[in-house]
Amino acid sequence: MPQFLGNTNELKGKQPRAEAQPERRCKAPKAKAPKEERALKEEKFKEEKFKEEKGKGQGRPQGRKPRRGKGKPPVKVIFLGGIGEIGKNMTAIEYGNDIIVIDAGLTFPDEELPGIDLVIPDISYLVANKHKVRALLITHGHEDHVGGIAYLLKEINMPVYGTRLTLALADNKLREQHINKAQLVCVQPGDKIKLGCFGVEFINVNHSIAGAVALCIDTPNGKIYHSGDFKIDLTPVAGRPIDLSRIAEIGKEGVKLLLCESTNVERMGYTMSETVVGTTLDHLFSENMNRRIIVATFASNVHRVQQIIDIAAKYRRKVALSGRSMINVVDAALKIGELTIPEGVLIDVEKIKNYFDREIVIISTGSQGEPMSALTRMAAGEFNKVRVGANDTIIISASPIPGNEKMVYKVINNLYRKGAKVVYESLEKIHVSGHACQEELKILHSLLKPQFFIPVHGEYRHLKRHAQLAMELGMSENNILIADIGNCVELTPDNLQFGESVSSGSRLVDGGSLEDRENSVVMKDRKHLSEDGIFVITACVSERSGELLSDPAVVYRGFLMPENADYAAEIRRIVIACVQQVDVRGDADNTDLPAAIKKQVKNFIYKKTKQNPVIMANIVRV
Repeated sequence: MPQFLGNTNELKGKQPRAEAQPERRCKAPKAKAPKEERALKEEKFKEEKFKEEKGKGQGRPQGRKPRRGKGKPPVKVIFLGGIGEIGKNMTAIEYGNDIIVIDAGLTFPDEELPGIDLVIPDISYLVANKHKVRALLITHGHEDHVGGIAYLLKEINMPVYGTRLTLALADNKLREQHINKAQLVCVQPGDKIKLGCFGVEFINVNHSIAGAVALCIDTPNGKIYHSGDFKIDLTPVAGRPIDLSRIAEIGKEGVKLLLCESTNVERMGYTMSETVVGTTLDHLFSENMNRRIIVATFASNVHRVQQIIDIAAKYRRKVALSGRSMINVVDAALKIGELTIPEGVLIDVEKIKNYFDREIVIISTGSQGEPMSALTRMAAGEFNKVRVGANDTIIISASPIPGNEKMVYKVINNLYRKGAKVVYESLEKIHVSGHACQEELKILHSLLKPQFFIPVHGEYRHLKRHAQLAMELGMSENNILIADIGNCVELTPDNLQFGESVSSGSRLVDGGSLEDRENSVVMKDRKHLSEDGIFVITACVSERSGELLSDPAVVYRGFLMPENADYAAEIRRIVIACVQQVDVRGDADNTDLPAAIKKQVKNFIYKKTKQNPVIMANIVRV
């Protein structure tokens, strides 16, 4: 079986033969060994050579491209995130001594993860194989694709490839984590690079952020096309339409495996163009000439921000930015020329009080009802710089991400309570998706004509529906796999199958700390505390006599005490009885008394309330 044998500068010629060669001084050649003996010698030579080259290949070996042929090892596609779920996208592609990583995203926690700030993929497999990792390729700058980059680069030093805006946003993430020396390599659609045995071409696509690309990866076992997030927008606000002609050429060259996003696979038809939003915004601005306008949208949607700024300038309004991420993204986009603002239009949010309402537009974060976002704080009356009132028109230019609906509608309700006029997606065409609907997915499948297909970027229902869509287009069910996080899929020239799974899951970010698993002791304790509360009992006893020196103190938090109930007195009696029963004299490390108190108090509370709070018993010896 061919193997990677280290650096490409070595072993360029043919493999030396293992059988004995004729001696020139002899008239007759030496008799050849039997076939079996020659085969054993050749196999032994290959094993020794592989060990030798493997030793030389420590660090960042580029690998020798094996000969194409029967029995070639598989290309491994390893899913570390973003499959069977929305968010924290990360995929690794491996062959021999080479691994490339696609995206390093995050997701935000739900109510099942109290106190957690972010959730990122488990990268333990990559860390264990860091000597093989060639590069990180980022398809675009959304949080679910680039938000976890700092946590990956802290563990593995590698170059990062992306387009201008993507790298600008990635750089912001890295600097927040004090990573200032990352190798950021800027590419443009159409560029081709070589990473070990892999060739990578960046394909221009449309999405709800500038600089999005798909990836065409040339592997020893055929081309893999990774769609990234995309839609087909033939009239984009800026930049070029998706490069359908190049995609068609790639299809003619032959695509072995398609990895295609599935977010909007349940939606029929086509996704509307971003220019539709501009038309609606212009209409709303003209309808609200004498009112202050506040537009909440995704900070990363630079094209939408550009449309808002252009329309504001048209109606002679000043623009103020509200929200840290909005300010950071606009600043990054301005520096690289992805965003243009006419001179004198942009003002600091502190200065809006110097203008009439009809002269102001505020572009804000908070379209998803995030608890600490600018719009949420405005709605709650907690944002001193912007006080929402009856002369405000609030435009929420986004649709709720699944799971965020309650938070979004809570913000809308609070804005209405303050007398504001609120415009959102169900009332106007104020948002369009950045993801392909069914007809666009059909176009991609038809142009690429892949031999094998794995749906990605979606919950299981999305993946299942996308697989059905591929079968409707004529693909055999045998050529489609639905994978899950941790799955390793092996691609050979003639087959696609599951291999051995790898370590996977989620890592939880709490401030500056990382917790390795969702089911860790820490998370179990937090869930327990959030559900049933805690009782803290403190007893002061004499070290000499073992007697109580004062009444036990009982404090509880997060526990729903039944009306008119007073359990503190009964708990004190339980503690007094335990102290009388357990001898704690002279032994500072004795745990019998705390254990007895916890057990009896726990039984008492459960008997009374059917609740199971955390019980902490502290014994102070004096």
